Amino acid sequence: MRDLPPAARGFVLSAVLAALACTAPALTDPATPWPAVILLAVLYLGCELVKLCPLPGGRVPEGTGSFLPVVLAAVFLLPPAAAALVALPGGFAATVVRRPATVRRVWHGAQQAIGAWAAGQVFRLLDGPAALGGGLSSGAGHPGWPADFPYAMLPATAAATAFCLVVTALDGGILAAAERRPAATAWHGLVAGSLAPHCVHGLAGLMMAVMWRSPYGVPAALLVLLPMYVSCWVFAQYQRERAAHQATIRALVQAVDIKDRYTRGHSERVGQASTMIARELGMAEDRLEVVRIAGILHDVGKLGVPTRLLRKDGPLTPQERRIIELHPEYGHEMVRGIGFLGEARSAILHHHERVDGTGYPYGLTGEQIPVLARVVAVADAFDAMTSTRSYSRARPVPTALAELERCAGAQFDPAMVRALTDAIGRHGWHPVVTSDDDLQVISSAAGGPAGAPTAAAEPAAPHGQGSRPGPGPGPARGSASGPGPGVPAGRRAGAGPSGAEDPFPPARGGR
Repeated sequence: MRDLPPAARGFVLSAVLAALACTAPALTDPATPWPAVILLAVLYLGCELVKLCPLPGGRVPEGTGSFLPVVLAAVFLLPPAAAALVALPGGFAATVVRRPATVRRVWHGAQQAIGAWAAGQVFRLLDGPAALGGGLSSGAGHPGWPADFPYAMLPATAAATAFCLVVTALDGGILAAAERRPAATAWHGLVAGSLAPHCVHGLAGLMMAVMWRSPYGVPAALLVLLPMYVSCWVFAQYQRERAAHQATIRALVQAVDIKDRYTRGHSERVGQASTMIARELGMAEDRLEVVRIAGILHDVGKLGVPTRLLRKDGPLTPQERRIIELHPEYGHEMVRGIGFLGEARSAILHHHERVDGTGYPYGLTGEQIPVLARVVAVADAFDAMTSTRSYSRARPVPTALAELERCAGAQFDPAMVRALTDAIGRHGWHPVVTSDDDLQVISSAAGGPAGAPTAAAEPAAPHGQGSRPGPGPGPARGSASGPGPGVPAGRRAGAGPSGAEDPFPPARGGR
């Protein structure tokens, strides 16, 4: 808890107090159906603990939300406060692999209890218990009137949606508090990525609740767990495959950082800036991930460039320059067989093309250049200008944006430049990865370093005159494609970005 910022500690404590307020009425109400509460709570706890058992293919990964249908079944069967009690044990038992583990478990329990209470209130507001039919006494189902289908699906879907909104709102709040993200950035995309799975879990929970109140009773409801478990296992395989994809990308980026120590942290920041541009252009959520990957891997072809050229002190010869300019083609060949990269491969190949046709490797012009390549080209140049290199001092964000606008239409796609300018104007530039003191990133509020040359005053040398390769005039001098001499070898890249599933930063000192 001490490792969290004060705002995050306050947010977690507020959530715990809210969870206690949600569950307290069940503890004092003599009408609380304790046998049903205990059975469902134990069932949910067991479903969470089963993640620790070996499964075909390995463990179920953290954070899958595998058995939320049990919580939502409790929402449909029990009063809101009792449903909140059911959510607590499983939330506390959630698998945690990162510190602070205790705080994370308490947070998960409180978060799910609040969500279950809110979902129960919505379910009752829409007369869900009457639509569900049957009766509940001492935790057992009894024959009664049948469930009112399809109307019963309306309050159930609304309750699942309410659960999703509350949980994602709390996720966004802790992200904003723990990582000091802007609120709009912290919440962006959370609901879109969670709503459909929660609705599916809600329908599974409704099926369990209907079976619970049917003439077949609790045993029939428990049989619903079998298809739920199979669904969990399938989803776990997807999560495992996704984790393998991310590990592949990290390994490639780390290999580039080790080989080209002058631009460590650059790849992650280009991925971040590329995502900002794509989001400003209104690209779909699934494509945003492709854009981010394209930005992160844009310089992977440096692995095929001789290290002596990447670390050479002094100017490059024309022949050496031509060798370095092959890195987009090297990169494309390296990732050709990685199917999940998809459209990102075209960005890796063409991110040094220019809209006026004077770029490389193929001299494409305008719309011939793939959209993602045009996005990454702008993000690449922007980070190069706002990062201190041995051959180029960092420039303030406004100066870099002005230089991009100056080169728009010749070197860069004006729409991409405008999108980055608008995105930074709205959200600011807060790089998720920064390097040590020798690779500083200047914030948009900071002034330029004393004596730092402007981009316009420091154009890239023409091809063949021994300068470092870059995409052209202006920001090309700061381009990541041509590292300069002699950055100290001891530099390390900062920590990688955190996602919505990891709102708490690691304890100081690393893990």
